[in-house]
Amino acid sequence: MSHNTFGHLFRVTTWGESHGAAIGCVVDGCPPQLAISEAEIQTWLDKRRPGQSRFVTQRQEPDQVRVLSGVMAGGDDGTLITTGTPIALHIDNVDHRSKDYSDIESRYRPGHADYTYEAKYGIRDHRGGGRSSARETAMRVAAGGIARKVIAGMTVRGALVQMGEHKIDRANWDWDEVDRNPFFCPDAEAATHWEPYLDGIRKAGSSVGAVVEVIAEGVPAGLGAPIYGKLDSDLAMALMTINAVKGVEIGNGFGAASITGEENADEMRMGNDGQPVFLSNNAGGILGGISSGQPVVARFAVKPTSSILTPRRTINRAGEEIEIVTKGRHDPCVGIRAVPVGEAMMACVLADHLLRHRAQIAE
Repeated sequence: MSHNTFGHLFRVTTWGESHGAAIGCVVDGCPPQLAISEAEIQTWLDKRRPGQSRFVTQRQEPDQVRVLSGVMAGGDDGTLITTGTPIALHIDNVDHRSKDYSDIESRYRPGHADYTYEAKYGIRDHRGGGRSSARETAMRVAAGGIARKVIAGMTVRGALVQMGEHKIDRANWDWDEVDRNPFFCPDAEAATHWEPYLDGIRKAGSSVGAVVEVIAEGVPAGLGAPIYGKLDSDLAMALMTINAVKGVEIGNGFGAASITGEENADEMRMGNDGQPVFLSNNAGGILGGISSGQPVVARFAVKPTSSILTPRRTINRAGEEIEIVTKGRHDPCVGIRAVPVGEAMMACVLADHLLRHRAQIAE
């Protein structure tokens, strides 16, 4: 199985399976002499960690990260200094229950990658989905922690803006609220309503989809390249690789199809500091594939978790038509824990493009 690496100059390769002994990644291309620490990387992993509330999978994984290479000790406080060589990150799997999946070894779960993996490779890891499991995304978050060091000065934040049919009121947007509720929701009132709603979904053994919004501020103008190196195309690709993501939009996205050119155009004027000021940001901070200096805004849609207790029709390896119930510990709304993953992918793409920009432009 190839294609386990993404990025050009800032490159991330992940390895490991959901029910294997461990998962890990190698970050290649990180510049030397950056100060990092395991504790800082752990901060981002703790946002994604399972088992933190009744609204996410109850698999108890501490997701304790270890940095194995690419650094030297920088002080007694645990600070590490990057050397410019590949950085290896490692997390042990400690709470996998493979027996929960013994019944589906020869059955294809609807909505999962069971059939397609077996059709392609002739074999699949039925224990939690193997490489197709969202467990792999923990390493993306760890890599994103390093990417944030590369893009120091830029701020990347994400939030859940829709759960099922229920959207936030953007007039209530408060970034401080994101860390005050279990949904990463920026609207305190919406989060209050989402709690009983998702409780009902969870108790019914069902699931629901969501929309995540990721915003990067402090992005300088000039990142990205025309035609096949566009910042937005790389960002869309990166977000689309996240498990269960079925749609991505940049800026106004699909909303641009329902308005006029006058409404969509981001008008400009000259600011007092001699820099251009945009009067709106329908383009999501990217014009012609190159960052404009405005906040980069992306949203992605996450489908409902396919693992539900409602019997569904499917087939087995022998071609027999059967019914299946997917047991185990699953997220009733996988979009919740996709928020820190989306942040990490945005950070990695920006780090890659920042390094590519430096390689092309004489300063």
